[in-house]
Amino acid sequence: MDAGPVDATVPVVQVVLRKLGHGARAVVGRLVRAPRRGSVVVIEFPDGLHEYVTTPVRRVLRLAGRDVFYIETANSRYRLEVRERERAVAEGASR
Repeated sequence: MDAGPVDATVPVVQVVLRKLGHGARAVVGRLVRAPRRGSVVVIEFPDGLHEYVTTPVRRVLRLAGRDVFYIETANSRYRLEVRERERAVAEGASR
């Protein structure tokens, strides 16, 4: 039943995360951990030294036909927009 080693790497996806509300700033970077219920969302800044981590996710909604997600966490709401999936996936396939 063993199918051999499984490649558990996540493709590189550039995203913009905006906290919903008045005066919130955008976080731009690489998605390290995707939004899943009960887990946190992790975005790595372009410098590679810092990360933005949310509180645990309660709910994830996706706009139909678009790479835009609305995420509700334990104490905040966010809009996550995928910016460079095509180029990032193509670069990952060529490696």
